[in-house]
Amino acid sequence: MSKNFNLSSPSPPLLLVFFVLFVVHPAVASVHDYKGEKFMSKGNAFVLHGGSEGLYSSLPNPNASAAAASGDSFIRFEKITLQRPEEAAASSKETDSVKVQAIVFEVEDRETIGGSAYGGQKAICCTADLAKLGVCTQGNLIYRPSAKNPDWPQIFSAYFTGKDVVATLPSKTISITKTGMYNVYFIFCDPALKGLVIEGKTVWKNPTGYLPGRMAPLKNFYGLISLAFVILGIFWFSQYARFWREVLPLQNCITAVIALGMFEMALWYLEYAEFNKTGVRPMGITFWAVTFGTIKRTIARLIILLVSMGYGVVRPTLGGLSSKVKMLGATFFLASEVLESVENLGAVSDLSGNARLFLVLPVAMLDAFFILWIFTSLSKTLEKLQARRLMAKLDIYRKFTNTLAVTVIVSVGWICYELYFKSTDVYNERWQRAWIIPAFWQVLTFSLLCVICILWAPSQNSMRYAYSADASEEFDREETFSLIKPGPFPSKDSQTASLTAENKAALKVSNNGDIEEDKRE
Repeated sequence: MSKNFNLSSPSPPLLLVFFVLFVVHPAVASVHDYKGEKFMSKGNAFVLHGGSEGLYSSLPNPNASAAAASGDSFIRFEKITLQRPEEAAASSKETDSVKVQAIVFEVEDRETIGGSAYGGQKAICCTADLAKLGVCTQGNLIYRPSAKNPDWPQIFSAYFTGKDVVATLPSKTISITKTGMYNVYFIFCDPALKGLVIEGKTVWKNPTGYLPGRMAPLKNFYGLISLAFVILGIFWFSQYARFWREVLPLQNCITAVIALGMFEMALWYLEYAEFNKTGVRPMGITFWAVTFGTIKRTIARLIILLVSMGYGVVRPTLGGLSSKVKMLGATFFLASEVLESVENLGAVSDLSGNARLFLVLPVAMLDAFFILWIFTSLSKTLEKLQARRLMAKLDIYRKFTNTLAVTVIVSVGWICYELYFKSTDVYNERWQRAWIIPAFWQVLTFSLLCVICILWAPSQNSMRYAYSADASEEFDREETFSLIKPGPFPSKDSQTASLTAENKAALKVSNNGDIEEDKRE
């Protein structure tokens, strides 16, 4: 069921609220509601997409008892009504009968829908030429029985008789006996029904619950990764409690990320469990899961950037860069929150490619900017640490740099695989493996967090990685030179008299060295 998103320009403080309340339509997933949906012209037919979901076959049910019915997999049509314009009804004759058809088919049988005469353009509705060949009845939907199952596709109809304004599609439950990606379409061929709208719903159920097949494995995945976060949290908080006097500001930020991750994963698990039970997404839980996740990702990126810049390790402040870092973090949070809200609070059926691209591009560009800034800052920090021979800090920064480099390489490789996966799976035939793509990103970010926790775990030696005024004297001097334009020293007779030729030369070399290094900054 397609959704249209009307993006206006609210004031910045209301942007998030606007999206949640007005732009983001409720997600119905396994319960597909049709509320005044209109049919679109496709070739010689008028079509409404009723939904697409991966469904597993029903579990064996030898006793056919009520208890065993929970293992059934089905698509159920409930209270589907069709209303045509009153003008169309008034112009009809009492003897007229106009048909609207619902078709349910598995994606492998897509070629059985429609046909063409003499190899011409494919039509959905039977044309006069095809009717002459005797392969269909003019004005009806064209289909052929499936080669694997003659009972499919499943088709049933609603009729407008005489001057009826409303027609009702009979309630029907279609049992799923074969695992596959199933599609529902509503179709009519008579142009006289143009302007027809549909009300009602279809309910899609898998053997284990109402979660769509491509999302069902994520329920167990979020349960496992929630447990992993608990184990990581126990390790981290125990170290934090033991060495709380030695804790660095950086370690406080890592603590916040772990706590947010625990909340996020627990909320996702609860969201999927409720979704699976009712077939309707719990909007409140989903919103907070999305928000906690976005805050966590934003803080994590900012922490990595600050560490790369040497904040709290080789520099006490960010100076003039503080406002830029805050601006980048706020922009990333807003862009990510909007994208995740639309994807998770919007319709589970497809979000149009153009709309999604419009939302994905800003996040991708901000991520690329983060990566560029992080590695540029890391390079400068490593140079400073090596020049000052701060070997303990240099060692941990080298390990941190290698970890980030591996993460970026793996991420690029997985993005390429994801593009390949989606570009070669136009009809979602590999839906049973689709859950691996979002799961991988969760595993990768969790792995990076684990490495950071190991490198910067609270210990009795934590303070050796903290900023030291003595060890960073040269660094502080460079920061001062970057803010104050160097000039000639005032000439004083007493100072000139006391300086030897060697001292003057040494001072000149020192000043030039600092200035040149500052320019490299």
